[in-house]
Amino acid sequence: MEEQQIIKSLAALAQAARLQVFRALVVAGPAGLTPSALTEQLALPASTLSFHLKELLHAGLVSQERDGRHLIYRAAYEQMNALLAYLAANCCQGAPCLDETDASGCANC
Repeated sequence: MEEQQIIKSLAALAQAARLQVFRALVVAGPAGLTPSALTEQLALPASTLSFHLKELLHAGLVSQERDGRHLIYRAAYEQMNALLAYLAANCCQGAPCLDETDASGCANC
């Protein structure tokens, strides 16, 4: 994953409403959600939701598909996993990070 795409993705998620929308789509799984379902679930005005979905689409974090008269939005799991892999690529200098006896979760922190 290229650094510019990483920056776009992180910038898109660095806003509370967009993070909520993205998390709702991740929870929804492959079935995705319609904008009306997201509006109802997150209590966001439709115009606000539309703006945030556009930003997430531009960052490659969600996909959009037309199903008849409805739009279905889904989390882009491949992009999400690539972002997580990039962030964790050099975690703890290659040493195992999870130590079950350490509450912080990082054996080297």
